[in-house]
Amino acid sequence: MSLKEQFGKDVLLTGWGHSRFGKLADETLESLIVQVATEAIGNAGIEAGQIDEIYLGQFNSGMMPLAFPSSLALQVSDQLANVPSTRVENACASGSAAFQQGTKSLLAGTARTVLVIGAEKMTHAGADVVGAALLGADYDMAGKASTTGFTGLFAEVAKHYGKRYGDSNGKLGDVLGTIAAKNHRNGVDNPYAQLRKDLGEDFCRTVSDKNPMVADPLRRTDCSPVSDGAAAVVLSVAPTGGATAPVRLAGFGQANDFFPAERRDPTEFAATRASWHRALAMAGVGLEDLDFAEVHDCFTIAELLMYEAMGLTERGQGARALEEGWVFKDGKLPVNVSGGLKAKGHPVGATGVSQHVIAAMQLTGTAGAMQLANPRRAAVQNMGGVGIANYVSVLEAV
Repeated sequence: MSLKEQFGKDVLLTGWGHSRFGKLADETLESLIVQVATEAIGNAGIEAGQIDEIYLGQFNSGMMPLAFPSSLALQVSDQLANVPSTRVENACASGSAAFQQGTKSLLAGTARTVLVIGAEKMTHAGADVVGAALLGADYDMAGKASTTGFTGLFAEVAKHYGKRYGDSNGKLGDVLGTIAAKNHRNGVDNPYAQLRKDLGEDFCRTVSDKNPMVADPLRRTDCSPVSDGAAAVVLSVAPTGGATAPVRLAGFGQANDFFPAERRDPTEFAATRASWHRALAMAGVGLEDLDFAEVHDCFTIAELLMYEAMGLTERGQGARALEEGWVFKDGKLPVNVSGGLKAKGHPVGATGVSQHVIAAMQLTGTAGAMQLANPRRAAVQNMGGVGIANYVSVLEAV
């Protein structure tokens, strides 16, 4: 049973916009929001006055003094005066949280056209400010001093993984290096990506002056960069006559795990697995029905665990997806053809919306150099914290 069969109506992505990701010193949070929202509305072929509701995904967590940005999108047009607009926050999954809130407004019948925006400005803040802000998304480390920040938390996940499933002769480090190299290679073809350089497996697997260890076993190339950027999408219950064909939301899922680390298996990502199951079940499809996936690789160990959480491999066997070539651009389930968070960048609140936009571009044949050969169905997975807030969407070409 698909979403349309369950709820009796379509949810369509009918327009989208995307900024470049990176250190955007000449942009403000407002200018990024206005840029992508204007682009999305124009791409959908509608007037701003046709927007019934706005959702803005943004984390912030003290990285910016302005803590009340919900009305910034109204700067796009006077036609947006009095349109309801709400900021949505769920750590690094804020963008997908906003996307699902917009979806639920359409399904509830309180709106017919919704504008969803994800945006973040991070690079202006010092490393200590960004580090403290991100640690605010962890139950045990929030407000505490740390020299390794969130990298340290995922490094612990990697250590637990290596201990449980074996890490003889540094094999796990090589596996993570292969993921990093894959995503850097993919990012070369993404005009929005922050890091557009093919670094090669040898560089990504090796600790060096240019690729230092940040938190053992995670090197710099295992970590997504601090980024600025924004993305936006128009959601509608019917086609709007936009510049490209719409994309259908076939299913979605959300699941949250317990916050204290002691209540979670660090290598299972149980709630992530549940969100995948719910989205695929609503869409009435299996993993074998997907043509590609954009997943949350904030650190390379997260992508490895995602192979297992989505069911591509058994637990502890995620490396097989690389060894068999499944997740490469020419494999049976390409993962992070955009370069992922690793190369594209990770402006926290923008990430989830960006993933949906990139997927929509692929499904409409408008992804340029990133384009796969005629993909028809995709999944998007976005995560907040260490597997805490989890969102999955299944999208289909119309």
